[in-house]
Amino acid sequence: MKYGVIVLPLIMCLCSVSMSEAALSQSITLKSVGNARELGGYKTIDGRTVKHGVLLRTAALNTISSEDTARLKDTYHLSVIADLRMTLEAAAKPDPVIDGVKYVNMRVINEELFKRELEKKLAIEGDAVQRLKTMIDTGIMSFDMYVNFLSEESGKKAYSEFFRELLDLPEGRSLLFHCTQGKDRTGCAAMLILSALGVSEDTIMKDFLLTNEYNAEKIAAQRKMLLSHGIDESQLEQYMMILDEVSPKTMSTLLSWLKEKYGSPVEYIVQELGVSEEDIAALQTKFLE
Repeated sequence: MKYGVIVLPLIMCLCSVSMSEAALSQSITLKSVGNARELGGYKTIDGRTVKHGVLLRTAALNTISSEDTARLKDTYHLSVIADLRMTLEAAAKPDPVIDGVKYVNMRVINEELFKRELEKKLAIEGDAVQRLKTMIDTGIMSFDMYVNFLSEESGKKAYSEFFRELLDLPEGRSLLFHCTQGKDRTGCAAMLILSALGVSEDTIMKDFLLTNEYNAEKIAAQRKMLLSHGIDESQLEQYMMILDEVSPKTMSTLLSWLKEKYGSPVEYIVQELGVSEEDIAALQTKFLE
């Protein structure tokens, strides 16, 4: 099983990094939660716009402050939290219980395979960099990891449940979806819903890559740390995928697989997730203006 697993950030950088206008426009301005943004404002191929303040994506919520919790409730009228992490991740760093907000744990990664294979392979001696190297050398990390997310039954079940919650979301309320870093499992979820809404592949890729701006300070520090440990520049992309950076190659590999196997991401959604054409029309009515 070749999954990018969750590794704690190794080092933090205190420098200030400015974000692009695109990154700022998508922010939901949470101070205590990483990679916190929304899908609102994106244009569809037919000229409609994704509604603002309804589809929210973040990193894990275990660090959320009372101020930010109040913002999610009062400003965004949060109704559902879709947690895409495994049970063991959610138990280790649980989401807060928010009054009036439904919590759903949708486990994208096959937890039993994780326990049998990944934990065994990662139970090695050495520092964090050595563990990252083992993940790459044994094939645990690869550019195909998003294909694995969407091709395994655990992923299909999780993303199917994700769409059911979107379809059931009350009018005027929001849904927040997240994993640990808010970039891989969350990035796939964002790709799927944006595809269903009719947003272009180019816009989907741009949204995906915004993670690298939101995580710019951590990424800069992590790259510096890896270089100081003798990691060659040519290998950095694979190492950084395990940490806080996303690679366009992982998403382009997934999109190519979806088009080759199903014809399009929308056809995957229909064929594998149990979402009908009528459901997709309903989603567009609900989330577009």
